[in-house]
Amino acid sequence: MFDIDKLLETVKRIHFIGIGGAGMCPLAEILHSKGYQLSGSDNNETDTLQRIRNLGIPVVLGQKAENIGDAEMVVFTAALLPDNPELVAARQMGVPTFERSKLFGAVTRKFGSCVGVCGTHGKTTATSMLTQILLKCDIDTSAVIGGKLPLINANGRVGTEDLLVCEACEFANTFLDLSPSCALLLNIDADHLEFFKTMDNLIAAFSEFCSLARDCVIYNGDDEKSIKAVKMAGEKKYITFGLSHENDWYPENISYNRGAFPQFDVIHNYENLGRVNLNVPGEHNIINALAALAAADYCGADIKRAIEAVGTFGGAGRRFEILGEYNGITIADDYAHHPAELKVTLEAAMKMEYGNVWAVFQPFTFSRTYMLLDDFAEVLQIADKVVLTEIMGSREVNTYDIHTEQLAEKIPGSVWFNSFDTIAQYLYENVKPHDLVITLGCGDVYKIAKKLKALYENE
Repeated sequence: MFDIDKLLETVKRIHFIGIGGAGMCPLAEILHSKGYQLSGSDNNETDTLQRIRNLGIPVVLGQKAENIGDAEMVVFTAALLPDNPELVAARQMGVPTFERSKLFGAVTRKFGSCVGVCGTHGKTTATSMLTQILLKCDIDTSAVIGGKLPLINANGRVGTEDLLVCEACEFANTFLDLSPSCALLLNIDADHLEFFKTMDNLIAAFSEFCSLARDCVIYNGDDEKSIKAVKMAGEKKYITFGLSHENDWYPENISYNRGAFPQFDVIHNYENLGRVNLNVPGEHNIINALAALAAADYCGADIKRAIEAVGTFGGAGRRFEILGEYNGITIADDYAHHPAELKVTLEAAMKMEYGNVWAVFQPFTFSRTYMLLDDFAEVLQIADKVVLTEIMGSREVNTYDIHTEQLAEKIPGSVWFNSFDTIAQYLYENVKPHDLVITLGCGDVYKIAKKLKALYENE
């Protein structure tokens, strides 16, 4: 068994299989900045591939055994099939191969400070907020984010500080490969139970991640499961945030601009530090902002500047992202794929100044849809109109015998179609001026928004 940390001290040539992936590209950028000679391959042309090429890293489209070349280490995306020709060739040649999370862990250990942002919901938003705050406060952090941050037009960057801000995903326990100095825990909710099986196992995983934090844990003091997790995380500094006044960081004098955009005073240890005017909707973003401010303070940011900076954050890619307005109809896209995420997103949308809110939802994975069917049905009814796609199975086989029709039957007035083109046409024919259409899900449902935009643009 190879030790990736020791190998990174001696190897020079590293090949990335799937280098254009959202999780792979930032790691490649960081290693490139540290002097490693990289190459990569991918199957599809993307903006991230061009970003990689602009650094002088050679990238091949299509995956073939010869792409390995003289690589001394190979890193591959978790989505790779075991019979991938490059992966097979590397192993036959005896080249050390590592799944992305192993490299990610090693990269976190190359920084003196690392803030790992974890939680079932809100990771990308909070990581993006924190990155933007630090950059606006002249703290030149490196970052690995699960979505595109408009400020940097990317989902990662290389900074000059000995600091990394990164999103730490719990799926399949991959975040346990990381080595944070500070763990930022947003919340814990029922998800990925096809892997964790029980809530106790899920809580234990978050507890283990928090125990990895060398210096500090910043956590949601209003979330019972988070409180339970940190109780088992060992001795270190603990900082809380949340809506209640028992927390170290909490809001006062909350009001809403345009019905959904929060404004509030930031209170830290009973001192009013200033007023935040958020440019992202929903009460949940008050909590995300407090989490980001607490972490920015831990990182040494000037808190007055940080409070001003968080107000400049307009959202991350696919997080209530407004894609355009056509004939008075607003088209938006959001990554929400769990009932708790759908609830806060749709509640925020319903408070905004629209006519009908059209929720276009793509269920993701058969297991989640089956296990949380009634919860999905309940929260989707918050919207005025509901349109459903087929379930995107992703990595799963439908052993649950679950189908979109079963979800539609539980939502009065909803419709479902098995084609994105059909859904886009249906929306085009039925949505009225002043309505909001928001595509929802972590799969490829955003393509419907793009198809609908195209219909309007071709008028």
